[in-house]
Amino acid sequence: MAAKSPADGTPRRPVLSVSARKIKDNAADWHNLMMKWERLNDDGFTTANKIVNMKISEHFRFQDNKLEIACDSSATESEKPSPKYNEELDSCCAELLETLKHMTKIQLKMEKLSLTTKGICDLETFHHGAGNCTAPLFHTWPTPYFYEVSLKLSEMYKKELQLKQTIVQDIAHSADQDLLMVYLSSWLYQPYIENSSKLLLESMLLETGHRQC
Repeated sequence: MAAKSPADGTPRRPVLSVSARKIKDNAADWHNLMMKWERLNDDGFTTANKIVNMKISEHFRFQDNKLEIACDSSATESEKPSPKYNEELDSCCAELLETLKHMTKIQLKMEKLSLTTKGICDLETFHHGAGNCTAPLFHTWPTPYFYEVSLKLSEMYKKELQLKQTIVQDIAHSADQDLLMVYLSSWLYQPYIENSSKLLLESMLLETGHRQC
């Protein structure tokens, strides 16, 4: 039997092999970033909840003081209630801001993952020509679908981050209890991150071999 030549042992699709490895790494990165985001979201909710509770308690104390002084006609101007500096509230606001900074870094990394995936799509188009049908890198997904999923996820988290930025800016300054509760609920339930995000992630992990059927 004739020995195989070196050419026979050469991978048939070396460019796609590199692309597949990079996309598989990206899928793992998506999983890690989304898990980190969820942990930060839980931490942020705990902090935001403390802020809201302090704001509500502060409001009731302020109203009680006003009522007491209103009943005391001899109260001087200097005895009238005024908002006091709350060190604990200030500390919680700084903590929430720090959480937001970490979430911002995660969202930027998500955008980079999407750009990397787009680069892989462009590379395949360059090597194989637009409109040419190439075999899937893994099982069934065409390569552009990885970019479509990455972009969809990235846009969800981008919108959610913008909402959280608004919450962080306003939560310590609002005296409206209903609005505070809306902020708190919005932080927890993340309306811009659709339920489909988990399905998209799991599908990507399954397609790239990180999950088994």
